[in-house]
Amino acid sequence: MTESVSAVAKTKPVFAERLYVPWWGWPLPVIAAVLMAAEVHMGYPGVRAWLPYLITVPLVIGVMLWLGRATVRVVDDELWVGDAHVPLRFVDEVEVIPAKAKRKALGPDLDPAAFVAHRGWVGPVLRVYLNDPADPTPYWLFSVRNADKLAAILHN
Repeated sequence: MTESVSAVAKTKPVFAERLYVPWWGWPLPVIAAVLMAAEVHMGYPGVRAWLPYLITVPLVIGVMLWLGRATVRVVDDELWVGDAHVPLRFVDEVEVIPAKAKRKALGPDLDPAAFVAHRGWVGPVLRVYLNDPADPTPYWLFSVRNADKLAAILHN
């Protein structure tokens, strides 16, 4: 009985965050979809009048949900960013980069071999240096809203 309880406890995330698109990122794409559908609606009567609404609006909503599907979590002594994961024993140094400095980190200071998972609507990014001799990736650079909390977890 204790083995199953400890197995369940191990799979519970220590840190979990979904990088969903915030509410203020939704109106403009949805309005654009409605306007595109309205243009087609004005030119065609009958079924073709409402069909563009049926296609463009759900398509835009689907794209917005797809953009917000990325997750950052720490589970079973592994850091997961989306589908990529690295064991915590390979985490060397962790650096929190505030929103104002991320342009430089993602631009001129970026190593081309780095793993990057950036979401523009998330302010800070976290740079996690790796010490795995078998992996050519020098560090991971990814967006996370609670960067300080995750950095504290990764330092332990």
